[in-house]
Amino acid sequence: MKISRRTLLGATLALPALRPAGAQEAVTYLLPAPPFLPAFAPHQIALKRGYYEGLNVTFQMGQGGANVATQVGTGNVPLGGAVGDTTMIVRANGVPVRAVALLGGRSLFHIAARKAAGIGGIPALRGKRVGVIGFQDSGFYALLGVLAAHGMRRTDLQVQAVGPAGVMQLMIAGSLDAIVSVPEWTDAIQSANVEVDSFDMNEFFPAMAQVVMSSDTTIQRRPAVVRAFVRGVLRAVQDCMDDPAAATRDYVAQVPQHQGKEAAIERIIRRYATEVYPSQQGVPLGRFDPARMQTVQRFYLDNEIVRTAVPVDQLFTNAFVG
Repeated sequence: MKISRRTLLGATLALPALRPAGAQEAVTYLLPAPPFLPAFAPHQIALKRGYYEGLNVTFQMGQGGANVATQVGTGNVPLGGAVGDTTMIVRANGVPVRAVALLGGRSLFHIAARKAAGIGGIPALRGKRVGVIGFQDSGFYALLGVLAAHGMRRTDLQVQAVGPAGVMQLMIAGSLDAIVSVPEWTDAIQSANVEVDSFDMNEFFPAMAQVVMSSDTTIQRRPAVVRAFVRGVLRAVQDCMDDPAAATRDYVAQVPQHQGKEAAIERIIRRYATEVYPSQQGVPLGRFDPARMQTVQRFYLDNEIVRTAVPVDQLFTNAFVG
């Protein structure tokens, strides 16, 4: 049978693009804040240690978790990061994105209060000046959940939206009595010689840690990319728990602007390793608990944070974990 050049060319174009043996696939991962922040230490450690097998990962910065989710959902980037509630907020608005890994079994947030303010527990926040990044931020929503568990509302406090720099600066200055904080902010406040009491949100509301997100299309068409990134970053999360000192050394080597700050970075990584990363009982690292997602979504609906319920199994997948 004679094969024409046109037929041969058509068959060649129909073949999937092949990479040379040993070549890595270029992947952009969008972070919700600057890539050098210690919150993203596992992402950077995994890159330093070569855990993203087969991938050439580049980190770029988005404009908050909702923006990252939109960029991922529209296919501008294959992967991105946010906090665990993000998919239930954006998916209700038609953005086809879901979480593919949970980077810790506990809440990213805690409440840090100035010891001088004499706040002995959540009820003592009544009437106090409490700072949050913004009123459309996951930390604020978590605060609402904690207050509701104590029969309180936001109007019982003087809640101020002051931005990420403001929460630290105003706490240090004494203009705020407490903030919804993350480990690096609390460390910075304490390093400024401000004594702080810390209150664990996990006891009162099932707020979540950071997540890795991907779109429905990428999950279907590029599952190997999603799996490789998830395995790499979760391996680094485990490394941070197993040996924070070694994790610090590799993190600072990968992000050299932290050179000279090793002691502070190790303190922060140790806080993440004990306060954020540990898995909930019976739920392996990286996996989502449908009941926990359902509880959060129900609270968000009741408080009109979202107006449309999304089937929980559309918010995440555990297919790439373990």
